Amino acid sequence: MTLAEENYLKAIYHLENQSSNDVSTNALAEEMQTKASSVTDMIKKLAEKNMVSYIPYQGVTLSKAGRAHAVKVVRKHRLWEVFLLEKLNFSWDEVHDVAEQLEHIKSEKLTDKLDEFLGFPKVDPHGDPIPDKHGHIEKIDKTSLTDAQEGVTYVCVGVHDSSSDFLKYLDANHISLGTTIEIIHKEPFDNSVKIKFNDAELVVSENVAKNLFLQEVSHNS
Repeated sequence: MTLAEENYLKAIYHLENQSSNDVSTNALAEEMQTKASSVTDMIKKLAEKNMVSYIPYQGVTLSKAGRAHAVKVVRKHRLWEVFLLEKLNFSWDEVHDVAEQLEHIKSEKLTDKLDEFLGFPKVDPHGDPIPDKHGHIEKIDKTSLTDAQEGVTYVCVGVHDSSSDFLKYLDANHISLGTTIEIIHKEPFDNSVKIKFNDAELVVSENVAKNLFLQEVSHNS
């Protein structure tokens, strides 16, 4: 598999996880920031390698082999992100772009050794689950800040948007994985949310709220 082919498999994998429908060429073109005609050419190549199933005007889905390969790339990417953050002191808004380069290293032995060296982490720096060496992914129970309930206390467990700009915004406001957040008020007019954390209060926009994943704090002893 070429680097470009792996990037397409990963993109299809992410889009499949966001929807129950087949992935359209337009959605894939937007994800890959390229023309629909280029996407169609690549899909045909992947179909010839039995990595995807493609029906024109209907969409594309990963085959069993394609999904397995995509999960391997995702696993490497997320492990490298943990390594860069924890061992090389990169910030969480820097790790994604570097991991994009490292995820294409072919050695499975290196990936397994990296996983062991890091203590078999379950999530990456953005809260996304890391597949194990067999491709199993532990589902994380989470809700977006948009869907959170007033008066309930949550803990931040991840982000949907892992762009540098969004992560820098969170850093500037001292919000990170593990931050305890209480929902003070949800404003119906513009869907903004007033939250309390670290003895501070902040009103966040709908765009921020929909990109922040939370888990309700259990009050069981």
